[in-house]
Amino acid sequence: MDPVRQPAVAGSFYPANATILSGEVSRLLDAARSRAEIVTDSPKVLIVPHAGYIYSGSTAALAYAQLSAVRDSVRRVVLLGPVHRVPVRGLALAGATAFATPLGEIELDADATRLLADLPQVVVSAAAHAREHSMEVQLPFLQTVLGKFKLVPLAVGDATPAEVAEVLETLWGGPETLIVISSDLSHFLPYRDAQAIDQETARRIISLSGPITHDQACGGTPINGLLLAAKKRHLRPHLLGLCNSGDTAGDRGRVVGYAAFAFTQAPMPSTNAGQTLLPIARASIARALGQPYASDESAPWLMEPGACFITLTQKGQLRGCIGSLEARRSLIADVRGNAVAAAFHDPRFSPLERHELDHTRIEISLLSPMLPMTFSSEADALSQLKPGVDGVVFEYGSRRSTFLPQVWEQLPDAAEFIAHLKHKAGVPPAFWAEEIRLLRYSVSKWREASPTPRSEATPSSQGA
Repeated sequence: MDPVRQPAVAGSFYPANATILSGEVSRLLDAARSRAEIVTDSPKVLIVPHAGYIYSGSTAALAYAQLSAVRDSVRRVVLLGPVHRVPVRGLALAGATAFATPLGEIELDADATRLLADLPQVVVSAAAHAREHSMEVQLPFLQTVLGKFKLVPLAVGDATPAEVAEVLETLWGGPETLIVISSDLSHFLPYRDAQAIDQETARRIISLSGPITHDQACGGTPINGLLLAAKKRHLRPHLLGLCNSGDTAGDRGRVVGYAAFAFTQAPMPSTNAGQTLLPIARASIARALGQPYASDESAPWLMEPGACFITLTQKGQLRGCIGSLEARRSLIADVRGNAVAAAFHDPRFSPLERHELDHTRIEISLLSPMLPMTFSSEADALSQLKPGVDGVVFEYGSRRSTFLPQVWEQLPDAAEFIAHLKHKAGVPPAFWAEEIRLLRYSVSKWREASPTPRSEATPSSQGA
């Protein structure tokens, strides 16, 4: 094939004349900057629509207007768009050396491509890229708002969210790497119906709560992979704009929805976060017992979604353990709620009494988001586990169980670890079925240095 992928929709989705195209993109960006809310931190990820500029260009510009501060620092753009014409299994590279638009050629990143060589879900398909518009329409915007950069275009076909997330993790990089997900929202619905569905889709994206179906967004597959990665990386999503073709250049009887999102890095706990979290846990238990106890609850990251386990011990023996596997409330609310639950509502123990509190040590495990594991057999799953690092969730039908990474200290063998996890879920240790799901996570944990501390906490990283 031609080593340069030539533009396929210039002259239809956007102007084919370089001068006219440059003027049109600049006009859209100027209009966006005059009305866009610029997020405080530079985006790591953008979600942008990919219809013709007359329809969705004004919405896409709201996302690209966020990049002024990183014009000279972004050197790689990882661009994922859904396939519309040629089906493909997995995520397809183009097999080219450059992509061209009327504004010039963009070199593809050979070094990044080599990073993907061992991922079975990444294939090469020139056909998947040849007539595909979802990525092409993003390029003139990128050429205008960024300086010199290299491109990693991936046409996304039939792939799982975990497979997409793995690719994103492989290419994540640092501030030199920008990720762009190309997707429209609902297709060909009446105006009011589209508004309702698109608002719900935007809400789910903002709350990082997939899955997003292909009826909600044609780029649902790459979006779902992004949501997994965004949870793991603690990204904060921002809705920049939401409309449909009935608001721009189409009739309202049959519209397509468009939205622009930016994802930035959320402030997260530092390595000494235990000095804040442990007193909050102890104060919550003390207050429930009618005892005063001071704690500093002013850190901004306490308001971010978080999931934790609270473990209580007395003389090294378990006295209660309750936790959350998913971040469904603020971290401070999760710590407070789980501390009280571990003290008074663990069904294995009687409620904690006032005289016990001074002799009870508290440990907090802060969980990373869950990532589903992909495996072909139990042996394959066991080979992927990282003893001492991975917390694991076992799911089979309605049965569910988990072990924190700390359990590896008692069960260092992966087969024994999973066998006990199955037993905990109520299935035989030797049982296996195709319907079994395994998810893994990591934790950061902090434990009180003594049973009655005021501000002491010993950080112990477990790969969060």
